[in-house]
Amino acid sequence: MLLASVLLAVSSAGGAAAQDTVSRMGSPAGATGTVGAVQTPVLTVDWEQLYQQSAWAQRVRQEVAEQSAALNAENDKIAADLVEEERSLTERRASMTPENFRAAAQAFDEKATTIRTAQKNKAQALNRNFDAERQAFLQQVLPLLDRLLLARGAYAVLDRRAVVHARAEVDVTSELADLVDAELGNGAVTPPTP
Repeated sequence: MLLASVLLAVSSAGGAAAQDTVSRMGSPAGATGTVGAVQTPVLTVDWEQLYQQSAWAQRVRQEVAEQSAALNAENDKIAADLVEEERSLTERRASMTPENFRAAAQAFDEKATTIRTAQKNKAQALNRNFDAERQAFLQQVLPLLDRLLLARGAYAVLDRRAVVHARAEVDVTSELADLVDAELGNGAVTPPTP
């Protein structure tokens, strides 16, 4: 009963002040950044969505798809050549001495192993390039994010996927995405290599 009386007294006395505080918190009035943007010390961004929907990521996906297709075609051609070489070696076996056949088979195995290693290295380089593009994107986005923080009067940005709950107004993913595409475009410094 005493708690209810205290709450009622606080509510009556501070109701107007509390209502004024709530109104100011939810109102874009006095915002120095984007029109209609809520002033808040913390913003959220979905980094994955930001990257995946960017022109930069679209270019990278296109380049990786083209390079992967070229590598797959090269692998198919190499595999067909190796099958043909192995078939030829098998056919010649009857006319070869056991020592000569062993030497030729060992040379073929070494050649196949070297080719497999080279092709695996090419695939790994493609993956490293994909990761490097993503890192370069994030490095280029950080100065834009700093500008957005300043415009919104915010001090920190959290990854939206790590936030339990927040008002929609604090999420700046779309706003940052527009800024990124406008200022960074697809991120291509040189034309893609065939």
